[in-house]
Amino acid sequence: MSMNRMQWRGEQIVGATVAIGIFDGVHLGHQEILKRAKEVSNGKGVIALTFDPHPMQFFAPDKAPTMLVSVERRVELLKQHGADAVIVCEFDSEFAKKSPEEFVSEVLVKHLKISGVVVGENFSYGHKALGKVADLIASGKSHGFVAEEVALAEIDGAVVSSTRIRQAIAVGDIDLAKNLLSRPHRLQGIVVHGEKRGREIGYPTANLGYSTSYNSVPADGVYAGWLEVGGQRWASAISIGTNPTFAGERSRQVEAYALDQIGLDLYDQSAVIDFGWRLRDTLKFDGLEPLLEQMKKDCDQARILTQ
Repeated sequence: MSMNRMQWRGEQIVGATVAIGIFDGVHLGHQEILKRAKEVSNGKGVIALTFDPHPMQFFAPDKAPTMLVSVERRVELLKQHGADAVIVCEFDSEFAKKSPEEFVSEVLVKHLKISGVVVGENFSYGHKALGKVADLIASGKSHGFVAEEVALAEIDGAVVSSTRIRQAIAVGDIDLAKNLLSRPHRLQGIVVHGEKRGREIGYPTANLGYSTSYNSVPADGVYAGWLEVGGQRWASAISIGTNPTFAGERSRQVEAYALDQIGLDLYDQSAVIDFGWRLRDTLKFDGLEPLLEQMKKDCDQARILTQ
């Protein structure tokens, strides 16, 4: 396998323990894998080996899930939770054809020169995902490294998984998503020009333009959270939806109003929105006055929650 298909993010390490997974979200379960890898690494370092694109985007793009974080954010979080270096492996037709033994001998042994591997108990690898954890452990014995599995983390009697987090976000249960991720769910994008209606009614918002592949967007509604642009961070009231109070059809918009901030010019800048709490569903109001009254209540509640 060509090394240019494996992008190192950080110093190259020999003899490290490698934690392997897609790691979408770097949620509590992923963090347990990284923690165990650190414990068994004997000070030689931990490499997180992850893949891009998601295998489902390669095999069945129409069924591929939206991602919880961008690749860049994934790398950042993996390092934050214990990885000394991260390798982003390109998942393409060449890689998909590798047998389990080829993955071990070419990637883990020849290229990475590892001393150990830590994976989740549901890990599979190689062509058609034929390799299982028991196979990896057996291969480790013949190739001179130690492989072990980490039990899947559970919260409230259910497994912590990227799928469960995506489902929670899709219905607006960002409290559950926050618990499973160990941090608020985040959207990333660029501040784009919208209808400027918020500016006209006294609530100028940052309209987030975002990739639908690398952002799992919460259900329509109003949320409290934070907007961050250019290193500055503001408590915010966040609206997702089509603004049904106003006439006309429009696509779903994600808009953040930075509480009590005036005169911000954020257009065309990179932005992140972190979701802290869901305040209410999207409603259609009978005119501007009841809408403004409710928006004030939303902002007051967001202000209290984000203090």
